[in-house]
Amino acid sequence: MAARKRAAAIHLKSTAEIDAIARSGAIISALFAELEPRVHPGVTTAALDRFADTYIRSHDGAVPAFKGLYGFPGSACISVNAEVVHGIPRRRRLRQGDIVSIDVGVRQGGWCADSAYTFPVGEIGDDAAHLLAVTRDALRLAVAAARPDHHVGDIGAAVVNRVRGTGLAIIRDLVGHGVGRQIHEEPQVPNRGRAGCGVRLQTGMVLAIEPMLSAGTEEIVTLADRWTVTTADGRLSAHFEHTVAVSADGPAILTGGGIWDRPGAPNRGDQQPATGVGTRLTTTARNR
Repeated sequence: MAARKRAAAIHLKSTAEIDAIARSGAIISALFAELEPRVHPGVTTAALDRFADTYIRSHDGAVPAFKGLYGFPGSACISVNAEVVHGIPRRRRLRQGDIVSIDVGVRQGGWCADSAYTFPVGEIGDDAAHLLAVTRDALRLAVAAARPDHHVGDIGAAVVNRVRGTGLAIIRDLVGHGVGRQIHEEPQVPNRGRAGCGVRLQTGMVLAIEPMLSAGTEEIVTLADRWTVTTADGRLSAHFEHTVAVSADGPAILTGGGIWDRPGAPNRGDQQPATGVGTRLTTTARNR
């Protein structure tokens, strides 16, 4: 779930705490694998939300972290086409050629993880495929920058460098964030940054890293439901997110595996496997 801007203390996590976050992250990764064949023309976003809720709760003590968060009514944020983030699940039916971002938070044993994946609905056009490929790759590069003694600005700079020259835009005003006991913690993780600037990254930080790109403008608007954020020009938007731990061995994706392991997916490359459960990754927060 994406964030606007705020500030508070940064909490470093122990290895045991990171493993606990990874267990929540493993539920999300497995959920995405279950959702993939269910994302097809004719299905409603409400039906996908009901499946996600039931699947998450089928795991011992796990609950959807977004349900009721700041008053959000769904268990997942499901955003279609020009909707960037925070789409409310409804009776809207998906159509051939749509793209749909499903953003999920899970809390289990008091620890949260956050991840998002943008799915194609059947066959999609070249422009949509380009948008998804660049956004996925921007996440891969952003995760690779999450190393001790780098800075938050290095993560945003990786996104900027990947997007430059592609004809796509980085969404303004929405950022990634820390994650742990709460779904939204510090520090903020903007998708724009300058290398060597911002908060210094330390071992034990756990971040939600989530590039959000548009096929048109960087500007966004919030709809009358006070939740759904769309591109201001109605052009397509994509969103991919991982929860990532910063460790001495490099970034550890805590929401990886499954659907993410396919060629070109953003948790492949030079990231190290996480200790205990999962791989390495980060999240976004909303300041309301």
